[in-house]
Amino acid sequence: MGKGDWVATGGKSIYGAAVGILMLDARFPRIPGDMGNAETWDFPVLYRIVRDASPDRVVRGGAQGMLPAFIDAARDLVADGVDGITTNCGFLSIFQDELARALPVPVLTSSLCQVEMVNRILPHGRRAGVLTISASTLTEAHLTGARVPQGTPIGTTEGGREFTRAILGNEWQLNVDLARQDNVQAALDLQAAHPDLGAIVLECTNMCPYAADITKATGLPCVSMVTLVSWFQAGLSPQNFRL
Repeated sequence: MGKGDWVATGGKSIYGAAVGILMLDARFPRIPGDMGNAETWDFPVLYRIVRDASPDRVVRGGAQGMLPAFIDAARDLVADGVDGITTNCGFLSIFQDELARALPVPVLTSSLCQVEMVNRILPHGRRAGVLTISASTLTEAHLTGARVPQGTPIGTTEGGREFTRAILGNEWQLNVDLARQDNVQAALDLQAAHPDLGAIVLECTNMCPYAADITKATGLPCVSMVTLVSWFQAGLSPQNFRL
């Protein structure tokens, strides 16, 4: 073997996908920008569906009894070769600590995990607010699991015409224009109720396609699970500058 020969090292079943995504068991449309649409990402990801983890069971039912299934699915992804685990539902922040204890790789369960970080970069006197698909079931346990500061403003698409109903109802069709309107209006309502709002954090990974619309309407930065997982990926697989 000559000097400078490339020697490859094994140990994984799949290479080139650093991020593993735990998916809810759902059938609603996943449009570009949705975390569950593979075309959303500029890098390869591996998906694993957690069977019977329906949107309603996780968001409205508190994912009761589902932790072992999420741990098993995450371990399978790690065995396949991923370097970090994330999920496609912000309400899984309740499992952040448990998954981190159970797995040998970094874990990022929820977009809510970035609220505190966003607060740190905002101008003095400004704070981040959260836009959620279901404020009525977003509990203190969810917020605490993601280290969301107490008193953080919460807005929601509940009561809208399309988004919450179609996603949590796991419907086959989604009127994207109405869903966009629900998200934009909920963001405007949140901004009107909290004049000190400096940014909006989208709890729901299905809200990501509407982030640009929300920023255009409110004039505020809008961060999502897409922005957070892109940051996560950049740490798991740093850019090689070929120095």
